[in-house]
Amino acid sequence: MDNFFAELFERELLKLKDELNKFKDENNIWQAAAGITNTAGTLTLHLLGNLNFTIGTQLGQTGYVRNREQEFSLTGVPRETLVADIEKTIEVIRFSFETVDRARLDEPYTLDFVGPKSTGWYLTFFYGHFTYHMGQINYLRRILEAD
Repeated sequence: MDNFFAELFERELLKLKDELNKFKDENNIWQAAAGITNTAGTLTLHLLGNLNFTIGTQLGQTGYVRNREQEFSLTGVPRETLVADIEKTIEVIRFSFETVDRARLDEPYTLDFVGPKSTGWYLTFFYGHFTYHMGQINYLRRILEAD
């Protein structure tokens, strides 16, 4: 099946990679601005952990074990490593959606975060979560690197 969710998530992951590569100063990936809690690096780790768990483990049965606490405590990961992890996550997305058909989207999602909902509903929820944080990363880069 040509799954539009796989296409959308891959598209956003490529945007994330592009956004990290737009940082003129790699150190700014791990900097925050006044009143902002999370760095672009932290948000990247969080987004990758989320997708690897909610899609990779839950749909693709990849066996990924999420360490959400580490997503918010780890710092200083080189841009090159983050970009490589984005590429790996794209492969996880492609693999995980290989067997997802329209019927699967209507089935209940394997976990209950906000109530029992369909897999399609949760995938839409996760997509919104991803794009929300992408906007934060974009604005943070612009704030930190304003000319």
